[in-house]
Amino acid sequence: QVQLVESGGGLVQAGGSLRLSCAASGRTFSFYALAWIRQGPGKEREFVAAINRSGGTTYYADSVKGRFTISRDNAKKTVFLQMSSLKPEDTAVYYCAASIVFTTTPEYDYWGQGTQVTVSS
Repeated sequence: QVQLVESGGGLVQAGGSLRLSCAASGRTFSFYALAWIRQGPGKEREFVAAINRSGGTTYYADSVKGRFTISRDNAKKTVFLQMSSLKPEDTAVYYCAASIVFTTTPEYDYWGQGTQVTVSS
C-alpha cells in the first residue's frame, strides 16, 4: 500500500503558476504509476496527468497539455505537478493518486486527501 499527502494548493490569479507536491509513504513507491486528477465544483473527477513508474512516460489531458508538467522523484517518494498559465477553469480540488496500472482514466487505487487550487480571473 501507499499513503499520499498533497500540498501546494492555493489562490492564484489567472496566468499565474503553482507547483503541487505529493509525498508518499510506503516502501514500494517506485512500483506505482502516479497521476493527478481534479474535481471542479459541480463536476466529475477529471484526469489531468499521469507518469509511469520510471518517470520516462507521461500523459496529459488535452486541456492542460503545454501548461502542466508532471514529474516524480522516486528517491524522495514525491510526485509533482507544475502548473503554469493557469485559467479560472483550472479551479478544482487536485488529488494525487497511485495505481499499479498506468492509465489515463480516473480509475486509480490509492488517493490523497486533495488540495484546493483556485484561479481568480
